[in-house]
Amino acid sequence: VKFNNCAGNKGVRYETNSLDFKVRADGTLFAAHHLQVPTKQLILVVTAWDPQTLGRWEAMVRFLVAEKSQHNGHKPKGRKALPGELVQQQSDTLLPWRQHQSANGLRRQKRDWVIPPINVPENSRGPFPQQLVRIRSDKDKEIHIRYSITGVGADQPPMEVFNIDPVSGRMYVTRPMDREERASYHLRAHAVDMNGNKVENPIDLYIYVIDMNDNRPEFINQVYNGSVDEGSKPGTYVMTVTANDADDGTTANGMVRYRIVTQTPQSPSQNMFTINSETGDIVTVAAGLDREKVQQYIVIVQATDMEGNLNYGLSNTATAIITVTDVNDNPPEFTTSTVKQPQKGARASVLIARDLARSLMGQAGSRNWGGMGLPTTTCTHSHFGFSQPKGPREKIQRFAAAVDYEMNRAFMLTVMVSNQAPLASGIQMSFQSTAGVTISVTDVNEAPYFPTNHKLIRLEEGVPTGTVLTTFSAVDPDRFMQQAVRYSKLSDPANWLNINATNGQITTAAVLDRESDYIKNNVYEATFLAADNGIPPASGTGTLQIYLIDINDNAPELLPKEAQICEKPNLNVINITAADADIDPNVGPFVFELPSVPSAVRKNWTITRLNGDYAQLSLRIMYLEAGVYDVPIIVTDSGNPPLYNTSVIKVKVCPCDENGDCTTIGAVAAAGLGTGAIIAILICIIILLTMVLLFVVWMKRREKERHTKQLLIDPEDDVRDNILKYDEEGGGEEDQDYDLSQLQQPETMDHVLNKTPGVRRVDERPIGAEPQYPIRPVIPHPGDIGDFINEGLRAADNDPTAPPYDSLLVFDYEGSGSTAGSVSSLNSSSSGDQDYDYLNDWGPRFKKLADMYGGGEED
Repeated sequence: VKFNNCAGNKGVRYETNSLDFKVRADGTLFAAHHLQVPTKQLILVVTAWDPQTLGRWEAMVRFLVAEKSQHNGHKPKGRKALPGELVQQQSDTLLPWRQHQSANGLRRQKRDWVIPPINVPENSRGPFPQQLVRIRSDKDKEIHIRYSITGVGADQPPMEVFNIDPVSGRMYVTRPMDREERASYHLRAHAVDMNGNKVENPIDLYIYVIDMNDNRPEFINQVYNGSVDEGSKPGTYVMTVTANDADDGTTANGMVRYRIVTQTPQSPSQNMFTINSETGDIVTVAAGLDREKVQQYIVIVQATDMEGNLNYGLSNTATAIITVTDVNDNPPEFTTSTVKQPQKGARASVLIARDLARSLMGQAGSRNWGGMGLPTTTCTHSHFGFSQPKGPREKIQRFAAAVDYEMNRAFMLTVMVSNQAPLASGIQMSFQSTAGVTISVTDVNEAPYFPTNHKLIRLEEGVPTGTVLTTFSAVDPDRFMQQAVRYSKLSDPANWLNINATNGQITTAAVLDRESDYIKNNVYEATFLAADNGIPPASGTGTLQIYLIDINDNAPELLPKEAQICEKPNLNVINITAADADIDPNVGPFVFELPSVPSAVRKNWTITRLNGDYAQLSLRIMYLEAGVYDVPIIVTDSGNPPLYNTSVIKVKVCPCDENGDCTTIGAVAAAGLGTGAIIAILICIIILLTMVLLFVVWMKRREKERHTKQLLIDPEDDVRDNILKYDEEGGGEEDQDYDLSQLQQPETMDHVLNKTPGVRRVDERPIGAEPQYPIRPVIPHPGDIGDFINEGLRAADNDPTAPPYDSLLVFDYEGSGSTAGSVSSLNSSSSGDQDYDYLNDWGPRFKKLADMYGGGEED
């Protein structure tokens, strides 16, 4: 290939898109290794690029492949190729299945050819489908052949990227390709007859997507942070930025180059940093980095593909923040050489002075600024020290120990300050600074204190009231002030002590008892207050501890207080012991003995000593009647002098079974009840149960009689609580026209109360005074039940308000044309032989009828 860039072609380099071929510097194209070309033509893309100008040029080269003799260099037999055949060889038709005929007329099949890769540029604009190549077999002249392709992109996802005309064998691409999505495809071409029988062996087709520069470089981070020491020399490494390009990295499309676009601030030079165009390493290129002047640089870095060609390449930018770190190039110094500071006499850790020293240009918080962010400061007196600051560039001086006006009224200090880190090399200055400090102490009122705080004294318990125990006095440290100290009690839980207000003398206000609940581990503790009369007054506290020595002031007590034993002597005995509130040696061993009076005690009982703390009480005689016995026992301790106590133990003597346990009857007998008393109690219980049973039987019989009397009343005679049913008279349709509201029960009685006297409806309650019914007695008596019923009957008979109401009834109009006729046509008459006198015997309810019809001739 020949190339001319109008500049003498100096430094021009060549490359191809195939690994099988290479191009020398003179443009000669050669095969990189032994290979067999299966097709009649081969298409390559040769690229020439200039490293100086980054220019790139491409050209397509088409090779026509001639047949090589297979028999010792002799050409195959046959006719010469016609011009038309040469044109066919230069077409895009592939003949992967070649058939040859030998000299004797037999057909011989060569092995399958290897089809060269098919190159398809990505992002093609079409039109689609776009033909790639045509595949056919020599046998298509003899039989009809159908072609097909299989593989990823054909019948496997992604589907139908490639297809083939089954008759002509032309293969097409159906849409634009994306190399970043898939860089290559492997397909297989098949040739079958009309019956689906294989005519040729499958052929592998490799399709490569030619990369186009369609992706910008992308930085891994949009912001990069780096640091460099101030004063660094040119060439000092700072950081590395990285950008990736999704295009093919073996071509210029994916080759990224870096450059610095801007630098902010441009001080002391606008080019303080440079970047390696291939690696992205940022290094210093100029001297003069000074943190005290510029603490941070912001650098905009650009990444461009096409090997950095700004005319053809795609670019992207990122930000690099470079922090200039501090080095110790400035020594600390004092803000003033002499400091005078008045200060009251104070306790430790009190602020004396602030901002004594500073580091001029060091970074706060770094070792160059000072230890823990402070200059290292020392002074010549042990009473003072330095602590942490609350802000930058300052040092706080505090008392390291309390100062006393009575001891020192003024202090002269020499303070020295220095950095922990040594000065950087080349700094010709002292690394420390000194200053003088004068501190005067002002006297203040200090609280009195007890020289022996938590004072401990020892004495025996039981000392009488008013006994002087000790003098608990305090000391006032203010020697140059004439002040009086007063004493008072602050805490005295048992109120056992008094203190003299002027001299602090402690006396007893009550008898001290070691066995009191206020004593903890034999120690009684009280707190006292000592206060001066200064301005303002000050006070201090002191604690007095009294250790009480035990004396034998508590007699022992017998345990247990109650016990149980069998009425006949056996192995059943009572174990007894004693309890003493004192402590050793005023406690055991104890002596247990029975008193001589009364004599029955020693006659019936005996005590056997087990050890110094325990003994056994048992029967001396062969039998003792069951009951409760008070057995006095004398218990004596081992104190000096010894104390004794006569304690009484209640012993229940009871009959026992063969196991030595008290029986139930025996336990009752032991409680003090004889056999006769037990029998009497049982008889009383039986009588009480019998009375309860008789009362229950009587109550049930009385209830039965009450129900029987209620049934004696004829239900037909009781007309008050019966509902009478009458048949319907059934009128015609006109008879159905009536107002049903007249038959409803009124919700209120207002219309009844306001109605004038006269005829009333059947469902209205007459207005009048109601009779008083008799009250049923709480405790009924059989003789009063009949009287109660008769009185209630008379009251109900004379009650006009009880239903059914004794009033005239008004019937509504039944309508015209009724087949039953009108009730008004019925005329009542009192004539005849009918005798109505019997109505007088029916009671008050029929009194009005009796008056109307039973009055006789005179009516």
